[in-house]
Amino acid sequence: MAQYSGIEWTDCTWNPVTGCTKVSDGCTNCYAERMALRLKAMGNPNYRDGFSVRCHHHMLGRPLTWRKPHMVFVNSMSDLFHPQVPQTFVAQVFEVMARAHWHTFQVLTKRPRRMVELGNALTWPGNVWAGVSVENDKVRDRIDLLRECGAKTRFLSLEPLLGPLRDLDLGGIDWVIVGGESGPGARPMNPEWVLDIRDECQEADIPFFFKQWGGTNKKKTGRLLEGRTWSETPASTVELASAYSSNL
Repeated sequence: MAQYSGIEWTDCTWNPVTGCTKVSDGCTNCYAERMALRLKAMGNPNYRDGFSVRCHHHMLGRPLTWRKPHMVFVNSMSDLFHPQVPQTFVAQVFEVMARAHWHTFQVLTKRPRRMVELGNALTWPGNVWAGVSVENDKVRDRIDLLRECGAKTRFLSLEPLLGPLRDLDLGGIDWVIVGGESGPGARPMNPEWVLDIRDECQEADIPFFFKQWGGTNKKKTGRLLEGRTWSETPASTVELASAYSSNL
């Protein structure tokens, strides 16, 4: 059975890699690090080393056992393109995603440079989406690197949004997710930053997904933006599920 996720823009998570290291401002209050330490304390064997980067070969085949099509967030507890993840293991993850063609896999990274560097060694199946996290202007260059990868569908996760991102170049981008930081020490998000991005997406005709306002109690602040919920997704989500169903 798939491990269903509370993350609003996906169905479930798959973590063949766990652990990470901080690379930019968005990592300061990393939710995955907090969760990893909690899971270690609970005795979960995949987190016996806490938040150190570890590859779990026994997790590789898990999506092949899920017969119902899912939207799968790959490595919600890590980064597939972390330098400590061997290229051979990255290739194995891609092989599984290609075989599990009935799922849609979302690969999100803060390290798009390595993703691009491995490009010649990787084949991006149509069911594998590539995304980058961009929290402020200092890491805006990740968007340019994303455009260089071979994925058919590319998306931005502007979360936690820590500053304005005006005049975004959305060429070659298929989906934009925005969210505020949540949990202990959450940094505030200005509504104007969100509205600017929403308006840019509408002007460019790109699906816009508003995940949350965040804060120390994200359930209380919710995810309404100007009185409505924004849950737009790329049309290919529906197309892939439909294609799978028609082949049953």
